[in-house]
Amino acid sequence: MALGDDLFGVHGKALSLRSQRLGLLASNIANASTPGYKARDIDFSEALAAAEKPGATVSSAIDAATKYRVPLQPSLDGNTVELNTEQTEFAENAVAYQTTLSFLNGRIQTLTRALKGE
Repeated sequence: MALGDDLFGVHGKALSLRSQRLGLLASNIANASTPGYKARDIDFSEALAAAEKPGATVSSAIDAATKYRVPLQPSLDGNTVELNTEQTEFAENAVAYQTTLSFLNGRIQTLTRALKGE
């Protein structure tokens, strides 16, 4: 177990997963007009559970939890991106990312004060 795992627990992995999910959702949004593009998403709960298993990596957890999105209304050109869905998921994930980042920042500040003897 790495030192970061002891200090930050699940939050370090959660931040990494949320960051990767933001990238994937941004890619979906960027390809909203690309014919044949298949939207994908990371099942965050599944990825986090997989990342917490002994010996697991965040990368392997992401691979296992990445799935193609099933559109409510498929387009004629084969693109499965539904812009409203992607934007909503992106915004929700961004808020969760910011929350996790704030928690980690508070933890780092607490550790820094402890090391300084404050």
